[in-house]
Amino acid sequence: MAYEIKKFSHPGTIDADGHILEPPDLWENYLEQKYQHRALRIGVDDAGYEYLEIDQTPSKRSRKGSLGLLGAMGEEDMRPSPERRYIDNIPFGAGDPSERLQLMSQENLECTLLYPTLGLLWEVELTDPELSLAYCRAYNRWIADFCRDSAGKLVPIAHLTLLDVEGSVIELERAVKDGCKGAWVNPFNHNKIIHGDPRHDLLYQKCMELDVPFALHPTFTPHGAAEGIFDWPREGRAWAEAIWLRSIVQQALISYFSLGTLERFPQLKLGVLEAGSGWIGAMLDRLDAYSASLNINKPSATEIFRKQCFISGDPDETAAPYIIDHVGADCFMWATDYPHPDHPHTWVDDLETYAARLSPETRQKVLGGNVKRIYQLNC
Repeated sequence: MAYEIKKFSHPGTIDADGHILEPPDLWENYLEQKYQHRALRIGVDDAGYEYLEIDQTPSKRSRKGSLGLLGAMGEEDMRPSPERRYIDNIPFGAGDPSERLQLMSQENLECTLLYPTLGLLWEVELTDPELSLAYCRAYNRWIADFCRDSAGKLVPIAHLTLLDVEGSVIELERAVKDGCKGAWVNPFNHNKIIHGDPRHDLLYQKCMELDVPFALHPTFTPHGAAEGIFDWPREGRAWAEAIWLRSIVQQALISYFSLGTLERFPQLKLGVLEAGSGWIGAMLDRLDAYSASLNINKPSATEIFRKQCFISGDPDETAAPYIIDHVGADCFMWATDYPHPDHPHTWVDDLETYAARLSPETRQKVLGGNVKRIYQLNC
């Protein structure tokens, strides 16, 4: 099924979380010389299937031809094949900046914040802090170059790692000077230190100093996240695991409230991406109720969220439009997730329905105003 390009009816619309499919030789070309032999790259096994090679080791998760499906965009045949190669299945606009700008013009998008695809796959299997940070640096240099001549319409966001907080502080400052407008980390780390822990404070302090947002974005997550509770079955429908693992993002978010991180850094702008948005109202209600039951005299989670946080949802969410004004219209944005295959058709139809349920003032904020304000965009 080919991706159908349609024009969205509202001007000033901004995609808060679009993706690119990186060139397979990105890390070979952008890593410092000392790490190039350990580059992230795509290999081919004896049966002809592609796999991701992480630090000279074949991936256990990204293998057997799965990389060729990353840009499938809802094709009926989603079976891996030796003939289905990653580089040959990059959709229009997913790997070339001029194509992406053309696609955005056709769809009436003002600008797009860009996140990786291969970059979402490797952290689950790499425990080396030094190489993890090197992989992040290489990607950040590349995405800044990818977006550089777009007149601000393609917005690079820096990838950081919590395995090396001090190194990520240095890299964030470098990446922002190079054009990145914010930063993101995955919802876990191999140190098993929850995100709101004070051991990460140096990074939040730097985000405040640079006045850039910091966000959580889902990635492949260790199966061990459920260790001691249950084992996730290796058979069955793959999307079930992807949805279940969104709970990891919610746990990370709760840590910022329970550990007082947002109070320690009152100017920190904290985002939650690609985990839906309709659930946030219920979570904040529960956090507020629990705090009240313990007579905790401090700003409520809802008050803190309204002041410092933002959340991006999908256009096909049906409940989210009804809770936006209750939680706070200044906190919500939307995203295409293009070109990932879990969104097999145009986002335009869904977002038209979504936007019709919002008041004009709320609609302007959610469709683009909040992203422009929070990320200080000039597109």
